[in-house]
Amino acid sequence: MSVPLTPQALETLFTAARTHSFWQDKAVDAALLRQLYDIVSLAPTSANASPGRFVFITSAQGKERLRPALSSGNVEKTLSAPVTVIVASDSRFYDRLPELFPWADARSWFTSSPAVAAETAFRNSSLQAGYLILAARALGLDAGPMSGFDAEQVNRLFFADGHWQANMLINLGYGVAEKLHPRLPRLAFDDACRFA
Repeated sequence: MSVPLTPQALETLFTAARTHSFWQDKAVDAALLRQLYDIVSLAPTSANASPGRFVFITSAQGKERLRPALSSGNVEKTLSAPVTVIVASDSRFYDRLPELFPWADARSWFTSSPAVAAETAFRNSSLQAGYLILAARALGLDAGPMSGFDAEQVNRLFFADGHWQANMLINLGYGVAEKLHPRLPRLAFDDACRFA
């Protein structure tokens, strides 16, 4: 089943893909967002825990609700994006483990250690955010992930019950390629990698 992707597919996902800040005035269909999640849900997480939770903000009212939590540099790009996704982690993700990982009593792995549960939720929801970016690109969308926001304020505004906790924001839509900055440099293999 493991077959290398074509150069064109690698361009779509990585080599030609870019982080977008400017967006076409073109809506993203709700059916496409459902398809996006269906793809993301298939990607691996620890013990199939799937702690990522996603709020797809598509309305002007939802964007205005989010606005006070945004850093000043992220306001305009977020308000103009067709979709802003709040990627959150469910602090009680382990309650679904009897269904998602029926092979063992995985729930007890996390209920016995709140620190392990919090770390697992954050790590794996971050992983799921990465999958979301790649799946969005694979479906023809552009993405603009952001961490410039007040997570506690997002939690108060959107997650009053306290179980979901904001991790990051990702703008989605159809980017304006003409407004992209030149690609910034990346670290070379020898600067970022080691063999052991």
